[in-house]
Amino acid sequence: MTEKPVYSGIICEFNPLHLGHRYLLEQAKRDSDGVLCVMSGNWVQRGEPALVSKFARARMAVSCGADLVAELPTPWACAGAERFAMGGVSLLHRLGCVDQLWFGSECGDAESLMELARMLLSEEFRAALPRFLQTGMGFAAARQQAIAEIAGTETAALLESPNNILGVEYCKALVRLNSPIQPMTTQRIGSGHDCEEEIREGAILSASQLRERIRQDLPLTGLLPEPVATILEEERKAGRAPADFRQLERAVLAKLRAMGREEMAALPDISEGLENRLYEASRCARSLEELYERVKSKRYSHARIRRIVAAAFLNLPRETGTIPPYFRILAMNSRGRKILRVASKTAEIPVFSRPVEFFRDNGEAGALFAQEQQWTDLYALSLPEPPACGWECRQKLCVLP
Repeated sequence: MTEKPVYSGIICEFNPLHLGHRYLLEQAKRDSDGVLCVMSGNWVQRGEPALVSKFARARMAVSCGADLVAELPTPWACAGAERFAMGGVSLLHRLGCVDQLWFGSECGDAESLMELARMLLSEEFRAALPRFLQTGMGFAAARQQAIAEIAGTETAALLESPNNILGVEYCKALVRLNSPIQPMTTQRIGSGHDCEEEIREGAILSASQLRERIRQDLPLTGLLPEPVATILEEERKAGRAPADFRQLERAVLAKLRAMGREEMAALPDISEGLENRLYEASRCARSLEELYERVKSKRYSHARIRRIVAAAFLNLPRETGTIPPYFRILAMNSRGRKILRVASKTAEIPVFSRPVEFFRDNGEAGALFAQEQQWTDLYALSLPEPPACGWECRQKLCVLP
């Protein structure tokens, strides 16, 4: 009797794929027979275009150890941690053949993060949270105080670190889906987010540090996996990198100025009258950075404002269902083909790899893909030399040995 293969999943942006990401891929591969990545498309959680297109980043991922890369559609990719996590976890869960979910965290303890996730879903937490919100605290601070009251300051301190927070959201999604997938975490290595330190060859920089170096065209020797550096240079020479939201700045501001308060109130993640702050700021802001500064406050984070602005520009719907309606493959290798053969017998959602398959779908999958084509066409305008409309359908599936 043939033993069932063990497959691991990773939810990621790879914006760009760096040395820490390669380490995570290596850890996942060491413990499984194949690694699947669910990766954000052309728009990412920061509320901006990805530095390099999803097509190039998928090729980078397979070149660095992933066996199959699928796309997390834009409404989930360009969303807060909870929705981002649910989108990625639900895709892996509904594929029906994934056994482990790997992610990096500051604590390196999956059991503690899963325990915290269950606390955050408990009635006790739901009862405690409003008391702290009513004092005027922002959500993150109120959440941490509520957990400190329930489980102590040591457990609450897990919510101070960004990768721990995202890991907890993955665990919450697993609990909500009653998924058999087991969370697996490795302690995050390298620089913290936005950490300032001396840059030396071989240093494991954060994605934000690398994005800044790439935009400034600073040396990258030894700072990226070799295949990533090679593909990035190819994309740069072809005029397809790096993407820059400033290329779209006036278009975004024009879109906001054309919107009324009611339209803004219908945007994803708008609540508590935030549309009024956004409306007033859009009337006078002369740049995106000025707009973000005018809208943000103790209660509303910079990242949340950026995502709301991106949602306005892209016409992202406030509600797009709870989970993505399809599993779309961007790149794979020979092991990825084997995973697909298994998934063809276990998947609860359609698995697509070619645009023509979406065109035959008259339901939710086909409708969402039609929107994804538009979001890719807008993304293209953030590149140094924008491709013509229809790029989404001209790009072939990347298959490596």
